[in-house]
Amino acid sequence: MPHKHIQTGVLNVGELSPSNTAMDQDYECRLLRQINIHNENASPVKAADSRRTLTPTSSPVSSPSKHGDRFIPSRAGANWSINFHRINENEKSPSQNRKTKDATSDTTKADGLAYSALLKNELLGAGIEKVQDPQTEDRRLQPSTPERRSLFSYSLSAKRCSPDDGKTVSPYSLSPVSSKSQKLLRSPRKPTRKISKIPFKVLDAPELQDDFYLNLVDWSALNVLSVGLGTCVYLWSACTSQVTRLCDLSVEGDSVTSVGWSERGNLVAVGTHKGFVQIWDAAAGKKMFTLEGHTARVGALAWNADQLSSGSGTA
Repeated sequence: MPHKHIQTGVLNVGELSPSNTAMDQDYECRLLRQINIHNENASPVKAADSRRTLTPTSSPVSSPSKHGDRFIPSRAGANWSINFHRINENEKSPSQNRKTKDATSDTTKADGLAYSALLKNELLGAGIEKVQDPQTEDRRLQPSTPERRSLFSYSLSAKRCSPDDGKTVSPYSLSPVSSKSQKLLRSPRKPTRKISKIPFKVLDAPELQDDFYLNLVDWSALNVLSVGLGTCVYLWSACTSQVTRLCDLSVEGDSVTSVGWSERGNLVAVGTHKGFVQIWDAAAGKKMFTLEGHTARVGALAWNADQLSSGSGTA
């Protein structure tokens, strides 16, 4: 009797579900990705690169050198001290510079001058020890002849100077700046003088002649103002605000055309329309001398110590 084989099997229903089908697709994608990565690592180019990178004893493959076509000029011989002052020359127009100057306060200007001088000491070796007017420093560093401009420079023509100018510096100094800059920072700040925009005193001058060629106002060294009004000369003291009449030329039929104080402030010269020059003692209020020689009005007077010069329409 023949034997009958009975085959039994177990069927997993979950394998036919849609989730397992999607999982098989994901597995296939991951498997293909791993195969591709393995093939790339096994390529001869990558292997050669890896051997050249990981093996220090192997000889590197020489690559052809590429040379650039740009010329880099030597800038060591440039006049940096001159170029430093020309940084902001062409950046702003004159109107913009005027607006900026008016808007900047005096404190900011002083700080800017100190900072600029500090940069000159540290970068250019200027050796500035005191903050001065920037126009003075710029005039000192401005070139007297036109700057020579060459296309190629092969030698150093400018002399390099150290910030300390050869002077010994303490080896124990902990300051990051030079000794000149330390003196600059310790120098006292120059006080700024504020000029009032409105007059503090207004004097009445009803008979003041409106003539360009006459000099009818002069200030003395003793803070006394002399004014020629018509036929009289008046003195006004700025200390006491007292007004005194020095002389009156109406008796002589003459008028005042110029006044001038001596350097000491004790004598005042008075030029007249008839060509006379009178010397008066301001403190005593007395006439000392009367000088003649001019045939026209005396419109100019000038003192030099005790010497007086006068000018008129004739000489």
